[in-house]
Amino acid sequence: MRVSVVLDCLDPKALVPFWCAALGYEPAGSIEDFEVLVPREGEPPGPVFILQQVAEPKVGKNRSHLDIHPPLERGVESLVDELESRGGRRVGHPVLDLYEELGIWWQVMADPEGNEFDVVADAGHPLP
Repeated sequence: MRVSVVLDCLDPKALVPFWCAALGYEPAGSIEDFEVLVPREGEPPGPVFILQQVAEPKVGKNRSHLDIHPPLERGVESLVDELESRGGRRVGHPVLDLYEELGIWWQVMADPEGNEFDVVADAGHPLP
């Protein structure tokens, strides 16, 4: 079974650079109200990511979200810093609730339109 991830947004074209940086993807094409992103050549496979233009702005908390797991050599802080430079923002402090039990922590982020996602530090990443 194939899975695509679709994110509703006001301005898909404006979000392409942000989400390409966040996911390590590249643009695959545009169709009227859609921007399609796919994993870069040589990167692990992943779902197609589609930015879909909608008329209404985001209201309230996301009902689902992405967890982005950067490789250890990239590091969470490096990715978070880059995403902030592209208009993203941190939402609160790093979440350490599962660090003692599983060795993971994460930083909640929002894209330039306010869509939340987590940048997850798997075991082995340094604490923030």
